[in-house]
Amino acid sequence: MSSWHAAVIVNPIKQADVEQFRRTVGDALTARGAGAVSWFETTAEDAGVTMAQEAIAAGVDLVVVAGGDGTVRVVCAELAGTGIAVAVLPAGTGNLLARNLGISLDLDTALAEVLDGTDRRIDSVRISGDNLPDDRFVVMAGLGLDAAIIDDAPDDLKKRVGWAAYVWSTVKNLNHPVVRVELTVDDRPPIRRRARTVVIGNVGTLQANIPLLPDATADDGVIDLVVLAPRRISHWPRLVLGLVIKPWRERHLERFTGHRIQVTTDRVARRQLDGDMIDPGRTLTAEVDPSSLVVRVPTT
Repeated sequence: MSSWHAAVIVNPIKQADVEQFRRTVGDALTARGAGAVSWFETTAEDAGVTMAQEAIAAGVDLVVVAGGDGTVRVVCAELAGTGIAVAVLPAGTGNLLARNLGISLDLDTALAEVLDGTDRRIDSVRISGDNLPDDRFVVMAGLGLDAAIIDDAPDDLKKRVGWAAYVWSTVKNLNHPVVRVELTVDDRPPIRRRARTVVIGNVGTLQANIPLLPDATADDGVIDLVVLAPRRISHWPRLVLGLVIKPWRERHLERFTGHRIQVTTDRVARRQLDGDMIDPGRTLTAEVDPSSLVVRVPTT
């Protein structure tokens, strides 16, 4: 297109120098023919919902979002079903969608990759549950240990050492209480398990390239479920091998795949969506919305 309209939604807390960020991104967009650029900053009260809605109303051709996984999730949730492409510039601690789409974590490299990249349709996932308004996620939703690790990672440590802060929080929570869960995948009979954590994923790779859900891809039209159920701390080494080595069979690790997954716990548990804590509760119901989101990915 000869002249086009871009919107940039940035979480200013994630940028050391917001003005420099604006210059860098603005210059890159102008160099590629953007005739208009609308700028939005998220706030503590609004993680990007209103900003994405205003970009949609303005009829933009591309939304560039720069922030952590939470900001990216909120913006992508609004853009799902609109056909407007979103370009992710990783600026958070996890950056899991960017990692799973092959986008560099370096700003200049990521800018070139997404602005010169290719549009790709991926799935988003509708999510509901008790004390949770209907929403969407694009990476992972989890409860139990998974959410505790995110919740207990200190913000100051994340700023200093990045995602390694989650390693500290994981060690702290290795003996997280077991919950009894009922899992229903599509129309299959419910199954019951004792679990430390349950994670529903649209993509499968964590930081440090750990393949939590090795068969999950963002555009496969299904969602994946993993149940981690070590009964004692001594079971963790084998479980970790089960995560890292795909053929390794580990009885404390189970995976499932479907289009709709419901998780119900016997008591209230901590929960998270794409790395952001949500209200604790007892249920999560996820349903894939295939090819509902257009993302800009590196051509190679």
